[in-house]
Amino acid sequence: MSSDTPASVPSEQSSEQVLLVDDNPTNLQVLYQTLEGRGYRLLVAKNGQDALAIARKSRPALLLLDIMMPDIDGYEVCQRIKQDPLTQEAAIIFLSALSDTKDKVKGLDLGAVDYITKPFQSDEVIARVDTHLKIHRLEQRLMQRNRQLEAYNQRILEAISEGICGLDRNGRATFVNPGVIEMTGWREEELIGQELTRVYQATQTETSCHTGIKTTLTKGQPYHDDSAEFCRSDGSIFPVELSSTPIYEDGQLSGAVLIFKDISERKRHERALRAALDEVQRLKERLQAENIYLQGEIKSEQNFGEIVGESEALRALLQQVRQVAPTTTSVLVQGESGTGKESIARAIHELSPRHKRPLIKVNCGAIAPNLIESELFGHVKGAFTGAVKNRVGHFELADGGTIFLDEVGELPLDAQVKLLRVLQEQEIERVGSSGSPIKVDVRVIAATNRDLSEMVQEQSFRLDLFYRLSVFPVTVPPLRDRSSDIPLLVESFLKNLSRKLGKPLTGISPAAMNKLLQYRWPGNIRELQNMLERASILAQSPVVEVHEVLEETPSNSNEKASNGPAESSPRTLIENEYQHITRILEETNWILEGKNGAAGILDIPASTLRSRMKKLGIKRPSA
Repeated sequence: MSSDTPASVPSEQSSEQVLLVDDNPTNLQVLYQTLEGRGYRLLVAKNGQDALAIARKSRPALLLLDIMMPDIDGYEVCQRIKQDPLTQEAAIIFLSALSDTKDKVKGLDLGAVDYITKPFQSDEVIARVDTHLKIHRLEQRLMQRNRQLEAYNQRILEAISEGICGLDRNGRATFVNPGVIEMTGWREEELIGQELTRVYQATQTETSCHTGIKTTLTKGQPYHDDSAEFCRSDGSIFPVELSSTPIYEDGQLSGAVLIFKDISERKRHERALRAALDEVQRLKERLQAENIYLQGEIKSEQNFGEIVGESEALRALLQQVRQVAPTTTSVLVQGESGTGKESIARAIHELSPRHKRPLIKVNCGAIAPNLIESELFGHVKGAFTGAVKNRVGHFELADGGTIFLDEVGELPLDAQVKLLRVLQEQEIERVGSSGSPIKVDVRVIAATNRDLSEMVQEQSFRLDLFYRLSVFPVTVPPLRDRSSDIPLLVESFLKNLSRKLGKPLTGISPAAMNKLLQYRWPGNIRELQNMLERASILAQSPVVEVHEVLEETPSNSNEKASNGPAESSPRTLIENEYQHITRILEETNWILEGKNGAAGILDIPASTLRSRMKKLGIKRPSA
């Protein structure tokens, strides 16, 4: 054998060629002598460049490849051979003194089939070369039979709309039918001889597809997947249903057939059905929540009945109500506590085109800060501890109708940001939801007894939210500014109390009426209503007398309004606690939390205050 030119030993038994690559002439000589006379042709190369040139020209079945070479090392030679369609079928065995595991793994990752460590045993080299050449012959035989099968069934394959692809044991495509080309956009020459990873390399199902098909090719287990996605040549993704079935030859697993079809239309129908079912479920939850809300409305005591009065101040207010009601404009109802702001909000709603949908009332000051988002926008099951089922929020409940945000000035700043976004975007997201936002069509009426402009200056209320809410501000006059309405209010309240108490109440005495007209009513209509109810309970005849001492000065009036009638002092601890908590709540306008809330003044946690209120039966009067 010449050491500087490629040499070969012809063999009549086999045309298979084995290329020996090593920069050490002695190693080449030993390898040549070891394999000489084995029935295949031997080629030699002294470096990487020669090896690549000879491989492209002769297309050997197997290479025995050294790693450490001066110009191009064995790793790069292996990589180039596996990337070249003319030589990629060749089996490569690394033959090197590098014995570290990582070197072996690197070689196998590049496409080698085996690794022999120097110094080698001749018998080992012969055995491994014979084994891999036998495998190579079987693979070539399989490829030839696959080509014959493809030609035989070509007409059948062309008539089938599904994509059909034959795979060899290594997962490379041996044939593809026109359905594959039509669905994927890949050309036949881009797929034949290649693994199909390029068809699903950009999808989320790459791992599952690769694992499933590999299981078919290695273990003979059929694989089916109706949730896979394939990638077209233009990068677009489409859903497929696929199955891979093993192929056996002479009892040996030789490959697989992959069949898939585009199920885009089916997926569109499924998505539409799921969306419809989700909408049905959402409407069902909303209807249930509406029923619960309306049942609570029916059970609750009506605020002040209808708006009663004929004073100039009230007529001017109602004229504004009639003007703004038919629009969708946000309304800010301002006024002192107890003036009837909720009644004005209800009147605006009832005169609007939205009157067939509910008016949803939310007391912003009575909601714990950590629950505000859930109360307003709802939550999904598992969103937080205690969220055992889906909940519809107040905004979703008010869809198509009106939401009344009472005590809006009590919202914390972070909740104001979220409220502003909902008002701007007209869509909400339930807490914990990963789905699409829910569109809502809601008219907003807000109410407060605080000066929001001062809160803006103090940076405790957002300026942009203030402008959004106060597009049309209205102010409800205090009762002292509409005292001419007191007789009409008394008549209306006594009619309601007569039905409620089951007592014939025809009116109040002139002296009592004079007291009412002289009083300044710091608690406004609510105070008048509560005072009349107490007097009606004590009444011994149809004509109600007012025995309470009503002072004219605001300071004395406030004190009386806070402490209630001075009929008797509380006798028990529970009575004293009830009266003390009620007085503090009235002083704080029933705000439980915050620096000016009742819980802070009482120096107890807000949760404890709620618990005591529930136990004592303390409830906030209707606004």
